[in-house]
Amino acid sequence: MLQHKMTKRKTLIIGFFGIALGLCIGTMLKNYLALEIVKRCSLRPTNLKTPADIIGLREEDTIQNSQRNLVFVGVMTAKSFLEGRARAVYDTWGKEVPGRMAFFSSEGSYSDDLPVVGLKNVDDRYPPQKKSFMMLYYMYEHYIDRFEWFIRADDDVYMEPDKLERFLRSIDSSKPQFIGQAGKGNSEEFGLLSLEFDENFCMGGPGVILSSETLRRVAPHIPSCLKNLYSTHEDVEVGRCVQKFAGIPCTWNYEMQYILRHNSSGRNAYTGKLKRKEIHNAITLHPIKQAPLMYRLHSYVQGLKAEEMRQESLLLHRDIKRMAKYLEVPDESTYMMPSVSPESDSTKRHFQDHNILGISPELNKFVPASTDDLLDWSFIARSLYSASSANPKQKIDSAMREGLEDAITEVMENINNYSRQRGRVIEFRELLYGYHRLDALHGQDMILDLLLIYKKYRGKKMTVPVRRHLYVQRAFTGIFVKEVDEDFYNVTLQQSLLGSLFQNGMARLSSHFTMPSGLLSPTQDKIVFVLPIAGRLGTFERFLRTYERVCVRGEQHCDLLVVIFGSPDELGDHLQLLHDLHARHVYQQVNWIQRSSAFSRGVALDVAARSSYIRQEDIILFIDVDMVFEVETLQRVRMHTQRGKQVYLPIVFSQYDPQRRSGDAGGSEDEGETPRIDDERGYFRQFGFGICAIYKSDILDEDINGFDKDITGWGLEDVKFLEKIVRVGTRQRGFLTNTAELAMDYNEAAEQWRRLSVFRAPDPTLVHIYHDISCDVQLDAPQYNMCLGTKANSLGSTRLMEQLFHSSPENVQFAADFNRQKQQQQQQQAR
Repeated sequence: MLQHKMTKRKTLIIGFFGIALGLCIGTMLKNYLALEIVKRCSLRPTNLKTPADIIGLREEDTIQNSQRNLVFVGVMTAKSFLEGRARAVYDTWGKEVPGRMAFFSSEGSYSDDLPVVGLKNVDDRYPPQKKSFMMLYYMYEHYIDRFEWFIRADDDVYMEPDKLERFLRSIDSSKPQFIGQAGKGNSEEFGLLSLEFDENFCMGGPGVILSSETLRRVAPHIPSCLKNLYSTHEDVEVGRCVQKFAGIPCTWNYEMQYILRHNSSGRNAYTGKLKRKEIHNAITLHPIKQAPLMYRLHSYVQGLKAEEMRQESLLLHRDIKRMAKYLEVPDESTYMMPSVSPESDSTKRHFQDHNILGISPELNKFVPASTDDLLDWSFIARSLYSASSANPKQKIDSAMREGLEDAITEVMENINNYSRQRGRVIEFRELLYGYHRLDALHGQDMILDLLLIYKKYRGKKMTVPVRRHLYVQRAFTGIFVKEVDEDFYNVTLQQSLLGSLFQNGMARLSSHFTMPSGLLSPTQDKIVFVLPIAGRLGTFERFLRTYERVCVRGEQHCDLLVVIFGSPDELGDHLQLLHDLHARHVYQQVNWIQRSSAFSRGVALDVAARSSYIRQEDIILFIDVDMVFEVETLQRVRMHTQRGKQVYLPIVFSQYDPQRRSGDAGGSEDEGETPRIDDERGYFRQFGFGICAIYKSDILDEDINGFDKDITGWGLEDVKFLEKIVRVGTRQRGFLTNTAELAMDYNEAAEQWRRLSVFRAPDPTLVHIYHDISCDVQLDAPQYNMCLGTKANSLGSTRLMEQLFHSSPENVQFAADFNRQKQQQQQQQAR
C-alpha cells in the first residue's frame, strides 16, 4: 500500500515536470518563429544600399564627434505617397534635421533621391502596426549606437528642427525616456484599448520620441509585442510595449499638447491663417495632409526665422557700437565698417555702418538739418490721417493693419512671458489711437495708446482696465547681397531691350533662309494695343506718334487695334491718320473697327478682345488715348503678364493741370521727352484700373467673358472688369483649401484651372497727360461721382491747394465760421 502511494506521487511529480518543460519548449519555439519573421521583414533595402549609405552616415560619424548624430527620424509612409507627402517632408524640414532621417515604406519601395527603406514582407495596409514595429526594430539593429534619440513620425507631420534640437539637448538621453502627447483614447474607445488605469500611450500623429536607452530595452521584445496585439491602433500597441519592457509610460506633461501639436480639424488643419500662437510655439504640427500645405507652412516658418536673424543682427550691431565706446574707437573709424578698406572715404555713411544700425531704440535717431527735413507723423484711429497723401484720410490698408497686429502681439507675448510666476495676466482689448512715421534710414517709429485688461488671479483677485502708451521702433537691418548664377531681372531686360534688335533681325532672315534653331532666341509674345476713341483728333495724333516712335521704329513686336466711335463724316481725319501710319510701315499691323453707336468704352474693349485681329496667345494692352509710354513700359507688360496666372494693372502717373503747378514745376515737356515725375507735377493714380494687360485666352475665360457692355459713357467698366478677375483669382485660395478635402485626381483637374492674380506696381514711364475733364450730368450717379473725383484729383498738388486756400482771407474766415457754427450745434445737442 505504501509503495503504491509513492509510485502515484512520483507519477504526479513527473507529470507536472513534463507539463512545465513542454510549456517552456513551446514558448521558446514560438519566440524563435516570431524572431525569424522579424528577420525576414527587416533589412535588405530594395535599392541594395547599406543602411548607412541610405541615410548618408559615414563610418567615422559618432555621437561623440558629430553634431548630426543627435537624432534619427523614421517617417512612416506608403509607396503611393513617396512623390507627394514624403518628398514635401524631405524638401522642407527633412534636410534640416540635426541628425538623419529615412522613410519606411512597403516592400519594393524605392527612390533615387529620397532615403527610402523598403521593409520586406511589409505592405501599406492600414493600420500600420507591423510597419511601425519593424521600423523600430530596423532602427535598433542598425543605428542604436549611432544616435542619442529616435523619433517615430508620420509623413503628414511638420517639425521645426531648431526647436527640436534645443529641446532634445536639454534632456538626458542615457535614461529611458518616452516623450509624446499622452492619450488614453477618445470617449468612444475608453475602456476598449485594454489599458490599465495608470497606463497611457503617446499619440503617434504629432510624433513619438524615444531615447536610445528606451529603444535598447524595447526592441529585443518586439516579436512578443507583435504576437500580443489588443487593438488596431499601432501607437497604443507601441505604448503598451514600452510600458511593459522599458517600465515607463508616455510623459504626463500638460505642455506636451502645445509642444507636439495635434490639430483636431483633420484635413482642414493649417489651411487657414498661419499667424497663430500655436504655430509659433510648437515643435511639431500635425496633420498636414497635402504637399502644397507643407510647403506653405515651411515658407511661413522660414519667414519667422528670418525675422529672428534680423533681430539678432541688430543686437550684434548694438553690441559692437557699445564696445567701440569702451575701447575708445572713434565713430568715424573705417575699421568699424565691414567690407570697407581704411583708405576709403570715412565721411560717407552706408547701410552697414554700426553708427546707424547700432543706435539703441529711441525716437531721436534722425536729426533733421532744417525744418524741411522734419518727418511727418501719421495719425492712426479708425482711419489713417496722413499729411503726405493727396487724400489725408485713408482706410488703414492690410499691410499697415497686419504690421500693427504683429507689433502688438509680440509685445503682449513678452509682457506675459512670466505671467504664471507673477500670478497675473494682461490682455489686449483695443487700439485707441496711435502715431507712426517712417525713416528710410532707421526704420519705423510707432506710438500706440492701448486699452488693456489687468487680471490678477493670485492673492487678492482683481480685474482692472488700464491704458498704456507703447513706444515701438522697428529698425531696418543692413543690405545683404547674394550672388546667383543668373539674374532673372537683368536677363529679362537683356532679352527684351538689348536683344530685341537681334531677335527681330533673325526672325526676318528666317523668313527667307533656314536658320539654325540655336541662333533664334525665344519669341516674345505679341502685344496688341487696344485703343477706344471718339473725337479728340489732336490727342489721337499725338498717341499715334508715340506708338510709331516706341513700338514701330523700336521694333517691339506690337500691333495696334483702334475702335473708333462716330459717323463716317466725323471719322475722315482719324482714318486718314491710320492710313498714313500704315503707308509708312506696310508690314506693320494697324487695324481699326468702326462703331456708329454712342461711345461706350466697355463695348469698345469687348468688341476688340473678341475680334479676329487678336490671337489667343497675344497680350492685349487696353490703353487710353491720353497715355504716353516708353520701351520700358512694354518690358514691364511682358514681365508681369503671365498666361493663365497673372494680370498686370500698372499704376500710372497722372499729371496735374500745368496751369496750376506751383513753383518752377510749370511748363510742359517737349514731345518725345520723358515727362518728369515729382509731387508737384502729378500723382500715381492708385484707384485707376483702365490700363490693363491680359492674354486673350484669359479674358475669354467663362468666368470673365470680356467686359460689361451695359455701361455707357465714362468709367466704371474697369471696376466691373477687376471684380471679375478677383473672383477668378479666389480659385487659388479655394484650390489650396480643397486639396485637404478631396482626392488627388481633383488636384490634377484643378491644376488646369486659370487662377488669375492681379499684379500692380507704379510705372513711371506710363504717364497720363493732363486734359480738361467734363463730367456729363446725364451719367449714372456712381459714374458721375467717379468723374468728379478724378477731376478734383487732377487740379493740383495738395501743397498747391493749401497755398491757394490760405492765400485768400475769405476762405480762412469761411472755414473758421463753419467750424464755430458746427461746434455750437454740437453743444446745443449735448444740452
